[in-house]
Amino acid sequence: MTRIVAGESAVPKRKRAIEAALAIGLVLLIAVGAIVASNISRNTEAQAAEPTPAAALKLGYFGNVTHAPALVGIKKGFLAEALGSTQLSTESFNAGPAAIEALNAGAIDAAYIGPNPAINSFVKSSGQSVKVIAGAAAGGAQLVVKPGINSAADLKGKTLASPQLGGTQDVALRAWLADQGYKTNVDGSGDVAINPTDNAQTLKLFQDGKLDGAWLPEPWASRLVLQAGAKVLVDEKDLWDGTGTGKPGEFPTTILIVNQKYAADHPDTVKALLAGHARSVAWLNEAPEAEKAGVINAGLQESAGATLADDVLARSLANITYTLDPLAGSYPRLLQDGVEAGTTKQADLNGLFDLRALNEVAAATGTSKISAAGLGQD
Repeated sequence: MTRIVAGESAVPKRKRAIEAALAIGLVLLIAVGAIVASNISRNTEAQAAEPTPAAALKLGYFGNVTHAPALVGIKKGFLAEALGSTQLSTESFNAGPAAIEALNAGAIDAAYIGPNPAINSFVKSSGQSVKVIAGAAAGGAQLVVKPGINSAADLKGKTLASPQLGGTQDVALRAWLADQGYKTNVDGSGDVAINPTDNAQTLKLFQDGKLDGAWLPEPWASRLVLQAGAKVLVDEKDLWDGTGTGKPGEFPTTILIVNQKYAADHPDTVKALLAGHARSVAWLNEAPEAEKAGVINAGLQESAGATLADDVLARSLANITYTLDPLAGSYPRLLQDGVEAGTTKQADLNGLFDLRALNEVAAATGTSKISAAGLGQD
């Protein structure tokens, strides 16, 4: 029953009640819509942020015996098999700085490289460019010279070569010369002239008598010794006493790095790359010498356009240890050498390493945990 007060119609009251109910319903509808929209938005953002396997991975490496894990991984299909549906493409470089330029430009996503170019990139980008995700090779670098040079004292006024300014062997050469009391400059001037030169050209210049020596990775050190009459003045392994690594005589020559954004977007792809890489390193440490030499030479033929003589390859392999350990404890010294050589600046290397995926892969094979030496995650 509707109560009617004198002077007031029942219709307006009913109208106001209906309007109020509609208003309340509209408010509830808007609130529910907002909740639904919010949930959809959160789900969409979560889906957008979800890491996915990459469609492709572009990998850089050198045609050197120190890069045998790449040569073997490509030639035997270990890397492509581990990457599965991710398409693998490769590009060969002569030295680290050029590979870093390609990686920073997006032309490649990951690279086998020497440690000093990786340090330089990390420092110049304030820690935003690359991550070291594994080791590949230790050792295999020497200063080889003309037979008439018998000591550091004989190098004054001489001309030496390195693969590229700021590369790992270039920094090692400049640091060693500084320890001998020599001054060198990045423009080639100084007590000893350093001429960064393509490795193949270094061999020819040495044979032509236009170079007095060079600090080179394998197989180039062995080629100058066995094919051009050079002799070893310094074997770099003798300069490393194990401080920071606990492994005397071992120093990082080749490591595996990845672009940080690529790693963040495609962690599963990076882990797959590491699985293929670990398989390559294991194969190199287990395969019969003749089979190993055959596969490496086949890889060199494709990447560098030529194979190595048996004696050159045998000497090279004897000087190298293939390992997943990047020897992170050596990096403070490598950085300091670069600072003193004038090819990099002082910086904090914390965050350079991310070995978590590597240790997951290594654990599956019973390998002990590999340390980042406090310079990242492991």
